Amino acid sequence: MTVAAASGPLSGIKVLDLTAMLAGPFTTMLLADLGADVVKVEPPSGDRTRGLGPHRVGDDPEQALGGYFQSVNRGKRSIVLDLKSEAGAAEFLQLVRVADVVVENFSAGVMERLGLSYEALAGVNPRLVYAALRGFGDARSGKSPYEAWPAFDIVAQAMGGFAGITGPLGGPPLKSGPGIGDIFPGTLLALGVAAAVRHAERTGEGQFVDVAMYDAVLALCERIVYQHSYLGIVPRPMGNGHPLLAPFDIMQTLDGWIAVAAPSNNHWKILAEAMERPDLVDDPRFVDNAARLANIAEVRQLLGEWLAGQPTAAVVAALGGRVPIGPVNDAADIFNDEHVRLREMLVEVEQPGSDTPVTIAGTPIKFSSTPSGVRGRGPKLGEDDASAILDEWSASTLSPDPTDSPATDGDDSDG
Repeated sequence: MTVAAASGPLSGIKVLDLTAMLAGPFTTMLLADLGADVVKVEPPSGDRTRGLGPHRVGDDPEQALGGYFQSVNRGKRSIVLDLKSEAGAAEFLQLVRVADVVVENFSAGVMERLGLSYEALAGVNPRLVYAALRGFGDARSGKSPYEAWPAFDIVAQAMGGFAGITGPLGGPPLKSGPGIGDIFPGTLLALGVAAAVRHAERTGEGQFVDVAMYDAVLALCERIVYQHSYLGIVPRPMGNGHPLLAPFDIMQTLDGWIAVAAPSNNHWKILAEAMERPDLVDDPRFVDNAARLANIAEVRQLLGEWLAGQPTAAVVAALGGRVPIGPVNDAADIFNDEHVRLREMLVEVEQPGSDTPVTIAGTPIKFSSTPSGVRGRGPKLGEDDASAILDEWSASTLSPDPTDSPATDGDDSDG
């Protein structure tokens, strides 16, 4: 498979991607978008998400890539190796010798049983950055009592604290719409890989990089930690409000929903004037954020009654650029928003077997000197040749001997 030439800041970094599902592939997707040469190493059956869809009506079922797989595996190459076989493991080790990074999200112990542990790979290539993403981390960084538990996004959201503070006020816990229990850990692992590669380039020393999905979600929910420590409270679902800022809500308009955040006195003044209620500016109940927070029910009633009589577009026209507000967009709204076109956040890629491309989300990280971005579609299973990649990588490696440097199965995957 031909992938567009890389111009991103990670151009030249060679990544062996053993990940499957969402969390790990999101990590390597980010690395590919940033210019790394990512080779997806798949078992003969392929990444399980290849069969999950969704599939577009009319596409060739023998060639087309489903949306789930295409979205987070764009810009990668694919080889098939059976790591359970002696020959497959040996071929993988040859690639490890000339790689910069290995990323995996197998359950704990899988790589050890294959004879491909971090220690084994580091023995082959001491400069190697080995990145692992699991539900509860790796014992090398701190052994969790849940180490052997499998985990998916929803488990991380539940145990990491996100679900416990999400949902209607006084109501049951809810998961988020997107798979943040996968995507945020995957993002943090990409950051860890970039940092470790920088260290390896400077010192010649590789290392083990470990992100637990539970830990990542807890870090995302950092507010509940200091609330419990400082105040002794156990935060619960807050609805669309905020425990420290007011107003800070998603509220209903005449024809939709809108986010309104006006905790500063200046923004509150502009909002009150737009509501034709200038008396609210100096009202002792609403004079500052602390007062508004103490009287949040009245704030929501006043603001909610006004918004309920206004079309969303009228509120945006009146307050856009003056008060932090924004309409609640659905996918159709986003596809029609000029912002995403100008920022290249909707990207068309080839769909194998079709002349009509499909659209996936673009990359939000922009660089002035080393442009990043989607470099092509996802790969078909085994579309690339391991021997050819070994030759290519070997030729591009300035120090084939790392010590001379100057400076399995998808069902076992977490996330």
